[in-house]
Amino acid sequence: MTFRLTLVAAGRSSSRLGERFGDDRPLDSEGRLAAERAAPGLLPLAAAELRYCSPSTRSRETGDALGFTPLVQLALRDCDMGRWAGRSLADVMAREPTEVDAWLADPRSAPHGGESLHAFIMRIGGWLDTRPAEDHAKMVAVADPGVVRAALMYAIKAPPHCYWNVDIRPLSTVTLTGRAGEWRLRLDGT
Repeated sequence: MTFRLTLVAAGRSSSRLGERFGDDRPLDSEGRLAAERAAPGLLPLAAAELRYCSPSTRSRETGDALGFTPLVQLALRDCDMGRWAGRSLADVMAREPTEVDAWLADPRSAPHGGESLHAFIMRIGGWLDTRPAEDHAKMVAVADPGVVRAALMYAIKAPPHCYWNVDIRPLSTVTLTGRAGEWRLRLDGT
């Protein structure tokens, strides 16, 4: 059984300087406008048999703005950042520099009391590997950028520390094809 899953990164909810761990703000005005502009080009994805989204506000709003009417999947939530949730990286670095260094260096560490990067990647991978689909089914999922990165790491069997080397821009797409444990990354050109 093989299928195709296109991941769409959620639209912008704040400037990069305003980002916070576990941020659940809605799309900002630029993010909403960008989603509306991207909708015609991404509308064919709405024909997918299964349409999902992360539970975050910006993922749900992005899915709706794109015309997907996605089903919320709790397993697609972003990494649980424990006591760092709601704080910026700069703030956490100023107060807990040793813990941040440990978190960035060791994918199995969770000094914030939440989920380790390794556990997060494995959770997202577990979701990927248990998708109910008919052979050659098409799916789309709107997710927070961290979720898209985690899915990519799992799919291509990259070491977890490579997670930090992948930038996911709002409204970007990536397609995975295959089945449980046998994923391929598909990059489409124009």
